[in-house]
Amino acid sequence: MISAKPGRALRFTALLSVAFLSPQAANATIVEFQTVVGDFQVNLYDNATPQTVANFLDYVNNGAFSNSIIHRSVPGFVIQGGGFTFDLALPLGEVPANPPVVNEPVFANVRGTIAMAKLGGDPDSATSQWFFNLADNTANLDGQNGGFTVFGEVAGDGMDVVDAIAALPRFNFGGATTDLPLRNYSLDDFNSLIDPDENNLVIISAVIVSDSTVDTAAGLNPTLSTNVTPPANPQPPASGGGGGGTVSVIGLLGLLLLRRRRLFR
Repeated sequence: MISAKPGRALRFTALLSVAFLSPQAANATIVEFQTVVGDFQVNLYDNATPQTVANFLDYVNNGAFSNSIIHRSVPGFVIQGGGFTFDLALPLGEVPANPPVVNEPVFANVRGTIAMAKLGGDPDSATSQWFFNLADNTANLDGQNGGFTVFGEVAGDGMDVVDAIAALPRFNFGGATTDLPLRNYSLDDFNSLIDPDENNLVIISAVIVSDSTVDTAAGLNPTLSTNVTPPANPQPPASGGGGGGTVSVIGLLGLLLLRRRRLFR
């Protein structure tokens, strides 16, 4: 499942939700994610998930996602962001959260969609964190915690960038960063307690509205959710905590505790 786990100084929580609402998703504002790995565009489902889209665009228009990072990557499942920022030095900052938005589960968590993360056991707890589905996660995410609200889809060949992020090596820094994707960073760096910086983190320099007219993607035909009963694993994205997944006892001790303090001082 996708949920948030409280960190030592920061919290990451991202779950997912989907329900049956009106299938009106023919209209879409288009936003562009500008990242160190590449840029890509996302069509938002303005009509079908209006409150979720309005919530997301509020963060976008306020520049809240500028210099934020992808803090979680689980290949074959999701990459997750919207919770933390990097301002040229550690510790990581936290994206200021607006009041939670009501859950709007309409569409399925299929590959290439973006959905909201939320707290476990609270369908209406999504704030700033979101995730991209790397695979068809409908069996796991469409029925958990009221379903995870899918509110847009990656346009064109944008999944090439998303997949490139998912292909990066991951390192366990504890807390919300147990699956932190890093560039130009090795196991030797990790074992030597070298802190990741702007050359290593997957930084989103900005998320901007590239087309604000809601009729720019009339050809969209998203898959409706069937709200199936999910299996117990894998864990869905959660906002505010470590983002799900299994953390070993050893992973919470020793060097990882030191690293966690470095990232979340």
